[in-house]
Amino acid sequence: MSTSTYREPGRPIGLPTRRQVLGTSAAAGVALATGAGTATAADPPLLGTYDVVVIGSGAAGMTAALTAAKAGLSCVVVEKAATFGGSAARSGAGIWIPNNPVLLAAGVPDTPAKAAAYLAAVVGPDVPASRQQAFLAHGPAMISFVMANSPLRFRWMEGYSDYYPELPGGLPNGRSIEPDQLDGNVLGAELAHLNPPYLDVPAGLVVFSADYKWLALSAVNVKGAAVAAECLARGTKAALLGQKPLTMGQSLAAGLRAGLQSAGVPVWLNTPLTSLYVEGGAVTGAVVTRAGAAGLLRARRGVVVGSGGFEHNAAMRAQYQRQPIGTDWTVGAKENTGDGIRAGQQAGGALALMDDAWWGPAIPLPGDPYFCLAERTLPGGLMINAAGSRFVNEAAPYSDVVHTMYDRNPTDPDIPAWLVVDQNYRNRYLFRDIAPTFVLPADWYGSGAAHKAWSFDALAASIGVPAAALRTTVSRFNSQALLGKDPDFHRGDSAYDHYYTDPAVLPDSCLAPLWLPPYYAFKIVPGDLGTKGGLVTDARARVLRSDGSVIPGLYAAGNASAAVMGHSYAGAGSTIGPAMTFGYIAARDLAGVL
Repeated sequence: MSTSTYREPGRPIGLPTRRQVLGTSAAAGVALATGAGTATAADPPLLGTYDVVVIGSGAAGMTAALTAAKAGLSCVVVEKAATFGGSAARSGAGIWIPNNPVLLAAGVPDTPAKAAAYLAAVVGPDVPASRQQAFLAHGPAMISFVMANSPLRFRWMEGYSDYYPELPGGLPNGRSIEPDQLDGNVLGAELAHLNPPYLDVPAGLVVFSADYKWLALSAVNVKGAAVAAECLARGTKAALLGQKPLTMGQSLAAGLRAGLQSAGVPVWLNTPLTSLYVEGGAVTGAVVTRAGAAGLLRARRGVVVGSGGFEHNAAMRAQYQRQPIGTDWTVGAKENTGDGIRAGQQAGGALALMDDAWWGPAIPLPGDPYFCLAERTLPGGLMINAAGSRFVNEAAPYSDVVHTMYDRNPTDPDIPAWLVVDQNYRNRYLFRDIAPTFVLPADWYGSGAAHKAWSFDALAASIGVPAAALRTTVSRFNSQALLGKDPDFHRGDSAYDHYYTDPAVLPDSCLAPLWLPPYYAFKIVPGDLGTKGGLVTDARARVLRSDGSVIPGLYAAGNASAAVMGHSYAGAGSTIGPAMTFGYIAARDLAGVL
């Protein structure tokens, strides 16, 4: 009979050095604190034995489970939440996978050499070349596999530029794809368990992620109006056919779940991970809580951790990340509290990138934060700090904007920052889901997330910045906008800067002066789509110890693993694309067919 250790997650340990791989010392600290290295306990009741146990039903977990099942392995997915889909279901579901068959069929001029050069330039030395190469090599096959084994189909997000298109191999017209429309009836009763979206699509419309740039312009742009009409036509057609139309993250999660249904893979909801089960140094199962009691799921071949990040764990965010930080600024799934990361760490796994996240400027609206994309890029707005000065290219990739906020904040406070716009801007563009000219909700003002005034001096007083500095900033910005050049922060220099802009504005589509009162200011804080630090993995998605050795039987993908993007962000879908790919890689390695 084998001797096993039932390992409970340990409490947080000492503060790490930023960008340092945290492994042996962390695991040792937890073991000493809890006695995990030597203590034993009676095994919990056996709930079942499978070839593969998958933790989490997001994009990474469901792709891994589908791949394992189609390779002939028995598999179960356990999910902490009462719903499936995780953060992926809440998202816009952009997927960044170079050279995938959808792109090539659309005539996108991508090549393996271009993709490798671009990813290396974006990521730099933070991530081993072998992991970058694995992502690029297996991503296209993963997309083909998913289309062959689920109802999912995909569309090219034409024009959504890579985030750094000027780098070697960058594509100004973009590499991102998104799920096509899916009829939710394919899931039957299981559709009721789909995690809801981050933002509801207006009733009667069918909207793709790529539509939003045009919907924001629908009041002032012919194509924007045409896209709005097309969204309505799609919705009308679906209603007439008795369909339940899903797009974006809803389509992605539902499509993967439908694939699992067809493959006979069970998904256990309301079943959180308690710990990993370790025998002789190898992970051979998972202890979970089911129906209020602990139980053991044995894994003949291994466990894939796809349980998401730690964005809703206040203690972990305080331990690993810069201040100010909070769990109320993230749009990640509320169940993402780092359970899989902590369990993997206790099993000996190293950690990396824990200081980082998939950042983006967010407006802390009552109820839920709003991840701000088009609004900070459209002409007629600028961002200022506590000194009333601009400090960043407002149209830059969203992760870069927040990195700048944190980098500058200790000496030149930029948290919170403020997005300042005028009434001309509000007359022309959608803001979140508020139509042009429509009054903003009263609770936006009551919460302090929004301010309105008839002069810049009054606006400055309302948000607590120096009035003279704000006047000077706006005056300089206006003069530059009229010339179509931003020598201070280079807004408009990159092709990416022009994605969410107004082509009717000349000479530069993302620069326009602020001139028509009243004026508005929206509070901007460091929001995120989820954290990007986690378990260190190799090119086969196997979890590594700090000495580089492999923990047998333990794999990780998605935000439970340290991101293949390192501290950067290649393009829209750089979270989901690698998550699905490394879930696919993990399962193929477990099946011995990688």
